[in-house]
Amino acid sequence: MNVNVTDHADSAYSLAEQRAAQYFVSLYMQFKEKTYVSTLTEDIQLWKKHHIHRRSWLSFFSRGKRKPDSQDYHRYIGWLNLNGKLDDYLDRSVSYLYMRDLGKALDSTDTQNRIQRMVADIRSQLIPDDSTTIRDQSEFMSLAGVYRWAQKEGVETATIWVIDKLKNVSTHIPQEMNAEQAQRKLIKIIIGVILHVMEEMGEITPPLERSKKLSEAIRLGYSYGLTYPYIDDLLDSSVLTVQEKEQFSLMIRDAILTRSVPELGEWSGENMEFIRYVHSELSEAFEYIKSYQRPEMQNIFFEQSFVFFQSQELDRVKELSNAKYTNEELYIPIILKSSSSRLIVRSVISAPTDDGFDQRTFYYGLYNQLADDFADMFDDMKEGAVTPYTYFLKYRDQRSDLINPFELYWTVISHLIHSVYHSDAKTREVILDRAINGLKRCKVRVGTEKYKEIMEIFASGQPEFNRLVQQMVLKADDVDFFDKLLRDQMLTNLKNNKQEKVDFHNTIQKVRGEINNQLPINKPVGTPAMKEMLIDAANYSLEGDGKRIRPILTWVMGVNEYGLDSAAIVPLLRSLEYMHTASLIFDDLPSQDNAPTRRGRSTLHEVYNSATAELTGLFLIQKSIEEQASLSTFDAKSVIALMQYSAQKAEDTCMGQAMDLNSKGKALTLEQLNMICFYKTGIAFEASLVMPAILAQVKETEIEALKKFAYHAGIAFQIKDDLLDLEGDLQLLGKPTGQDVENNNATFVSILGSEGARKEMWEHYCLAMEALKEIPRNINFLKHLLNYMVNRDR
Repeated sequence: MNVNVTDHADSAYSLAEQRAAQYFVSLYMQFKEKTYVSTLTEDIQLWKKHHIHRRSWLSFFSRGKRKPDSQDYHRYIGWLNLNGKLDDYLDRSVSYLYMRDLGKALDSTDTQNRIQRMVADIRSQLIPDDSTTIRDQSEFMSLAGVYRWAQKEGVETATIWVIDKLKNVSTHIPQEMNAEQAQRKLIKIIIGVILHVMEEMGEITPPLERSKKLSEAIRLGYSYGLTYPYIDDLLDSSVLTVQEKEQFSLMIRDAILTRSVPELGEWSGENMEFIRYVHSELSEAFEYIKSYQRPEMQNIFFEQSFVFFQSQELDRVKELSNAKYTNEELYIPIILKSSSSRLIVRSVISAPTDDGFDQRTFYYGLYNQLADDFADMFDDMKEGAVTPYTYFLKYRDQRSDLINPFELYWTVISHLIHSVYHSDAKTREVILDRAINGLKRCKVRVGTEKYKEIMEIFASGQPEFNRLVQQMVLKADDVDFFDKLLRDQMLTNLKNNKQEKVDFHNTIQKVRGEINNQLPINKPVGTPAMKEMLIDAANYSLEGDGKRIRPILTWVMGVNEYGLDSAAIVPLLRSLEYMHTASLIFDDLPSQDNAPTRRGRSTLHEVYNSATAELTGLFLIQKSIEEQASLSTFDAKSVIALMQYSAQKAEDTCMGQAMDLNSKGKALTLEQLNMICFYKTGIAFEASLVMPAILAQVKETEIEALKKFAYHAGIAFQIKDDLLDLEGDLQLLGKPTGQDVENNNATFVSILGSEGARKEMWEHYCLAMEALKEIPRNINFLKHLLNYMVNRDR
């Protein structure tokens, strides 16, 4: 490695370290003199006038006044709006983000105007059209909601790209790491970079330029954010061995110093495949950041990256068993990493240098880090991590020289309000809101008794000041923040989504197994030889590795949603799969698609012959009708209605295939392709939903909503099929790729191109998700089915 490069990096770190040491000395003097006590006592006395409210006893009997648990997102936002608190709630929340993430001073008129514009925008998202109706949080945070925002901003391609990347990351988070927290951090960084770029653009940026910059911000946010799960969290976890961590750390250090990612080379540990993936992703991210940055910003980026990495490394190698760390050793690295992590964002997006931003961000970082470490101290103790809090907890009785981190936290707050933000009233309001809210959340999280124990340890040195603080924790209102609400909601959604996904796959596996057992057609004694051959041929096609989506969907809707008897609907499940398999046999014939493989095996006409395949298809259709007619435990009129509906849909499917065959070699419009797709594919999804609904005799309005969902889900499914035919894996698909091009088939890819087809798929995904809102049931299975359809690899 070039010695000059290393010397330059060490020099940059030394300068940063000197600055951090000066800051620490300044804080230490204030801490020793306890100047923060009188200063903040006065601040809190002013602050509490807006937060201690006398309540009438009648208010406790008023439902509109009763404050709901903030965990109930929908009701809580509604309560804030109903009680006229929503604007202040959003104002302090956005103001905090402007201070923390954008490094802004709140006494600026321009900053206040920008904050108010963002508050109005968020409010309109939460409560559309100035009505009293609260938008469901699932809209605000769902993939459909994200894609609708992307369409509004003209960043669909970048959004699809990052959705695919995030899905890929989620599947590569080892069990030893917290997958939900890793995803949350990554999403938070992406949003943070987008906010930075939006702030830099302002309001008058032309639409095309705005779209371009936001697209770049999405990719930059992901590229920078990827370092959190795959460098910081990975090195903090137990995934890698000590030797692997050393090897990985050296690789990261070399990349920062040489500005080029080294080759992976030989790997000495057992995590080769995982590290290969991480190396590939980080290399791609590294190169994207470099390609975006202006040359003059690269020095700043790599210097700040080295400062951040080096300070993290110094912290990471500390051991809680070592009783000799000095206060400087404990605090200076976290001053460096907490400030440089935000300074890096500016250099990542090549934002102009701003001395004010640099100053505010440098001093602000420690406040945020101490708050985070306080919240995480018990988890950190379990893991043996060294933070100012864990170290003080362990050695406070042995080391009288140790700084109490909780007192230093208040010292930092005092310093920020009065020395950094010049005693600005709005800044005081927001910072004290945040501090009291953090203590309130801690009290709820650990319980009152444990919280008292914590305060006895950390706040006993200043009893009068602590009494005042605890009064605020007990009595103060209007100190909570939207980003915390979203954080909690995101973690809850990620955890719930993870469990629902597991339930979804377990349901599929269980039901698929039951269906597979029910599908084979028996050969009674005395069956003629020729019929035996047809049954053998039918069973050969049925035994293929089919997904069974249609009968599975029918089982879930029929049994789980409509309460139908699982044994009673078995004939309907067989009917659907017989009909579907028959359609595949016909599709694969030489006279139609001429496919050599299906479901991982040779097609039926390849194993037997075309005539046998045609007859087997007809045989399965008749078996399907026979199965429907045997639904004897249901209302006869409903069964007849089901059979009539089934016959009509079979006719439509035949028409769709005829349209498809007739279109070969012809240029089709998107409207024509949508029609063909619906008749070929969408109808089968519709039937899977509607048939159990007919047997359950549900209302016609619900059936119409199911049809709408099926229409858009079917098209999304077909578009994904077309994309897989272009770029899928033969081993996973179980059939050759490139068949559409070879057969001169008109597809969404041939009409729209790969990128256009993806956009069209996500549009139908959104329309299908929106159709679910019209169904008076919370059908998580359908949501996950739709996600499976657009994210599958087979």
